[in-house]
Amino acid sequence: MNFMKKYLVVLSLLFVTIAYAADKGTWTGYISDAHCGAKEDLSTHAACAQKCVKGGEAPVFVVGEKVYAISNPKEVAKFIGDKVKITGTITDNSISIDKISK
Repeated sequence: MNFMKKYLVVLSLLFVTIAYAADKGTWTGYISDAHCGAKEDLSTHAACAQKCVKGGEAPVFVVGEKVYAISNPKEVAKFIGDKVKITGTITDNSISIDKISK
């Protein structure tokens, strides 16, 4: 019985850790490409980002200096290079998009 209590405590701590690792919210940033990320002036980087994504680079979401991989990249196909508002969930260095708009 003592083993079962320890197991439940460890399992509970694991779920709490996972819950805090995911951050739900809304962020404003740019859809860039994995090659350039946040290196360029993103307000003038749209044509380059579009060319790089078309050439095979993955789209990324850039907020300030932070660059996030996009778990569902089809959601951003028509926003490459644009400043956008994204509602979703960030887990580690990746964002899952629920809603995106200019």
